[in-house]
Amino acid sequence: MRKAGTQRQSSFSPRAAWLAVYRLAYQRLLRPILFRSAPEQAHERMIRLLALLDRLPLAPSLLSALRHLSAADHPVTVAGVSLPAPILLAAGFVKGQGFASEAEALAAVASGVNIIPGWKSMPRLVGALEMGSFTRWPRLGNTGRVMWRDPATRSSQNRIGLKNPGARAAARFLGQRRRDLPPVFGINIAVSPGVDDVEQERREVLEAVRFFLDEGLRPAWFTLNISCPNTEDDPGAHQTESRARLLCSAVTAILGQIPLWVKLSPNLDVEQYCRLLAVFQETGVRAVIATNTLPAPAPGDSGLTAGLAGGGLRGDALRVVRCLAEEKQRQRYDVEIIGCGGVESGETFHDMIDAGAQAVQYWTGLIYRGPLLAALIQQEAEH
Repeated sequence: MRKAGTQRQSSFSPRAAWLAVYRLAYQRLLRPILFRSAPEQAHERMIRLLALLDRLPLAPSLLSALRHLSAADHPVTVAGVSLPAPILLAAGFVKGQGFASEAEALAAVASGVNIIPGWKSMPRLVGALEMGSFTRWPRLGNTGRVMWRDPATRSSQNRIGLKNPGARAAARFLGQRRRDLPPVFGINIAVSPGVDDVEQERREVLEAVRFFLDEGLRPAWFTLNISCPNTEDDPGAHQTESRARLLCSAVTAILGQIPLWVKLSPNLDVEQYCRLLAVFQETGVRAVIATNTLPAPAPGDSGLTAGLAGGGLRGDALRVVRCLAEEKQRQRYDVEIIGCGGVESGETFHDMIDAGAQAVQYWTGLIYRGPLLAALIQQEAEH
């Protein structure tokens, strides 16, 4: 990217022409078709498509070729990780099916079910990403309506509820496919919602991480998600100085050379962010992801809380990135910052970098600009 020290590209090239065609096709044709369906239905169709692409023999090569046609790599090293570009797909897209029990999830793996649709196809198309969040035990997620979109603000909301197959089944599934995993990816582990006992929480987080390590998996980084507003039992109390210290020190102790990142909420006060950053520095955390979604009333139902993402989150996320960056500079900390919230263009990418982030994550922008969003951001950021 231009601000990361790469050269400015020519205003016209075959890549620029292709992206112009893609941009127009998605905006005028594909997005209107997708928006005819409710968000949940559109999302499920995309997941089914990814599952199909995962099993088609030629799909990985074709998707990789499409990615390289759309964007050139601009390697950077961020928080101990060599990334092809400072733009990553956030956790929450490639995370897998929900199950009622661990036995059911493991049986699905044993029978050859693709419990994590997109595990193979999505990295080929978008590059570096985080898989998960995975919790220690499987979760079916919330019932009823769980997704909304707001085109006026280019936002989304969700209360999916950390639906996932559980860490043991996810680790076994990915471990059986180690040779086909991408060269750069992260694993996101979420604390268990509803667990109030500190020791149980620590034990379950460590078990979740060890499942992946024991399967011979060595992701480029692990992320510890201590902030998830999209469940009915939001673990907000996990973002305290003492509990963060306990969890982070325990996890870094077993990771060896694998970097640990931590994901925070956008609704903490300045003092708490400063204290947490000190804990991360103390315990060897390499990066903080700022931020997760913002708890807000669900559209049309004030009795439900759903995580706000995209354009509606951007201002809060930028505020947190600035707060963390200022404290990092004051204290001369080594912890790096990954900006996440409303990044969907070259301008919003530079907003995050200017605020103090070393890289960015995106998710909601996929809804509004399609699967080649990272390539669009990169192209726009270079001009």
